[in-house]
Parts: sequence; structure tokens; C-alpha cells
Amino acid sequence: MAAWLLEIGQKLNEGKTKQIFELPDQPGLVLVQSKDQITAGNAVRKDQMEGKAAISNKTTSCVFQLLQESGIKTAFVKQHSDTAFMAAHCEMIPIEWVCRRVATGSFLKRNPGVKEGYRFSPLKLEMFFKDDANNDPQWSEEQLLEAKFCLAGLTIGQCEVDIMNRSTVAIFEILEKAWATQNCDGIPTVFVAVAGRSNGLGPVMSGNTAYPVINCPPLTPDWGSQDVWSSLRMPSGLGCSTVLSPEAAAQFAAQIFGLSDHLVWCKLRASMLNTWVSLKLADKKLQACSL
Repeated sequence: MAAWLLEIGQKLNEGKTKQIFELPDQPGLVLVQSKDQITAGNAVRKDQMEGKAAISNKTTSCVFQLLQESGIKTAFVKQHSDTAFMAAHCEMIPIEWVCRRVATGSFLKRNPGVKEGYRFSPLKLEMFFKDDANNDPQWSEEQLLEAKFCLAGLTIGQCEVDIMNRSTVAIFEILEKAWATQNCDGIPTVFVAVAGRSNGLGPVMSGNTAYPVINCPPLTPDWGSQDVWSSLRMPSGLGCSTVLSPEAAAQFAAQIFGLSDHLVWCKLRASMLNTWVSLKLADKKLQACSL
């Protein structure tokens, strides 16, 4: 892709595979430049692979775009060139969260006796302290809490650890869903039947199609308690559902589409996480007020 002119300032940091530069004309943003370097054994072995930076940057940008479109907040801003992207200037929490569906690699070395390919359900979550000098040691949740990190004015306590834990699982599930093999043909279809009074529309549609049908009758105060039974009591052989709220009917339809469309599923999964995080933060504020 063609890169636009960007004033690049001093190098702020450099790791095994990336360099971070300040952007004087873009306050609050940095440029993350990928390198062609490949490493193994915590950078004990290094080599150069031409084109690796472009592949890494493209993969990273696509993953972050998917997460943002799903509703997950990230530091990613936009891809700048084949080998660099722009991001918010953040202070990094020195913890690497690792989420696994399958036992392989270093997990087998740390857990002898577990066969390669063992599937974790629920997901296996591990955390490692980013410390190159000590080969990134594995940490427990208690060690993280006792470290009492304070970064960008935020103290990492139980609430923040819970949010990181939950976010890691949600992000893993979104990526897992996105990369899963799609075995579906045609256009996914769900009918939402909205009809007044005696709702015969939904049952009739359900009897004449194999697609899912959701009854959403607009109930009124005078006859609603009687009319709703035409949507609840179905003849044998009919399987339509009944949801009274239009918003809930749309949510249910989206969940059905999510079975075959990973983008819809990812947005639903991110919405679940965002709701949980907002409740977690509200609970934290409430507890602080009661002290």
C-alpha cells in the first residue's frame, strides 16, 4: 500500500520484532514499525527474513480492524504503510496474557504428562511477566495483584485483572470464530413476524418455510393478554419462537445469523464483554462510594 508523508520523531522503544517512534505532528499517536527480524528462544536465536515485516504488519492490522469492527477497544488507529501502523501512545502493562484452546509448544514443557493436542474447554489462560532478563517468568494472579503496578495513573487491582482476564477470553473467541472454516451456502434468512391482534402471520410463515421465524406481536393494553396466546400456543410441527420486545427480537435474529456469520457473532461477543466491563466498573465505583 502507498504510505503518506509522516513526520517521524525519535525512537521511543524497540523490541524483538518492532520499533516505536513518536509522531511530532500527531499528538498522542505513535508509529509502530515492524522488522524483518525473526527470533526464537526469547531472542537467543535471531535471523532476517525478507518480507516478514510486511506480513506481520498486515496480519496485525487486519486483526485489530476485526476487533474494532466487533466492538473491542484497541490502541490501533490505522495502517500507515506495508510495514507500519499508527496507534495510540500508551503505557504498556508488562504482562503477556496467553489463551489456549489446544495444548502445544511451551505449555507441554511446563506441564509434562499432558499430551499434545489436548483441547481446553473452557479455555486455558496463563500470564507471563515481560522480563527478558528472566525469560518472561509465568505469574499467578496473586503475584500480579501484589506487584501493585501503577501505569498512566491507573493502579492494577482486582477489577483491572478481572477485566483483562475476561477481555483475553473474548478476544480469543472472536479470532477463533473468524478463522473457523465456514461451511455454509446461500443467504442466511430469519423472518420476524409482526402483526396486530390475533397473530396468525408467524405460525403461517413457520408452516410454510424451513427458515427460523420469530413472533413479535405488538401487544395492546386492552387485548394483549388474550392476543399473545396466538403466538405462544402452536400446533404440532411448528417451531417459531415468541419475543415481545422488537429490540430483543432483533438480538435473537442476530444470534441466529451469528451461527454462520463470524462478523455478526464477533459483534455480539464484543457487546457481551463491553456490558460486563461497564457493570464491573460501575460496581467498583459503587464499592468506593460505600467505603
